[in-house]
Amino acid sequence: MSRKMRIVVGITGASGSIYAYTLIRALHQMGIEVHLVATEMGVKVMQFECGVDIEDLKEYAIIYHNKNLFAAIASGSFQTDGMVIVPCSMNTLGAIANGVGDSLVSRAAGVVMKERRNFVVVPREAPFNVIHLRNMMTLAEAGVSILPASPGFYHQPTEIWELVNFVVARILDELRIEHELMERWGEKE
Repeated sequence: MSRKMRIVVGITGASGSIYAYTLIRALHQMGIEVHLVATEMGVKVMQFECGVDIEDLKEYAIIYHNKNLFAAIASGSFQTDGMVIVPCSMNTLGAIANGVGDSLVSRAAGVVMKERRNFVVVPREAPFNVIHLRNMMTLAEAGVSILPASPGFYHQPTEIWELVNFVVARILDELRIEHELMERWGEKE
């Protein structure tokens, strides 16, 4: 039996909620089932930066509470096609790198890793200290894609949404999801 593609999206308390909001809407528009979990600070930062309450995203995603370790996404038997944590705080990144699964975000991440599914973390921090870098190296060695929220400028953006779409397009590329969010280098008509 065939099913819709499913992507888990985690949102944490780092700045950059606009990336998550744009990704969730893009996945929904592509007909992809989105399973969303946010940390307490992720909820607050989304409200502060974007003026969006997590509950407002119900039309785009199935939403789980971060303390609900009985949620479907906490189990490897629940089939997903990958996960992205965007933005990913250094706190959450450190917990995942050290095998701490005491929240749904970190538990779902551990599940995706043990099942060897696509997993992307989008750290939004600068500068990185040596502990941040070691934790990122640990995740990279485990097969996780580390994709800092660093937009390129070769497409000559003139508006903020073009910078946001650049990062979201890279996330979709890492998840191996076809999209048309931006023109690719060398493909100009």
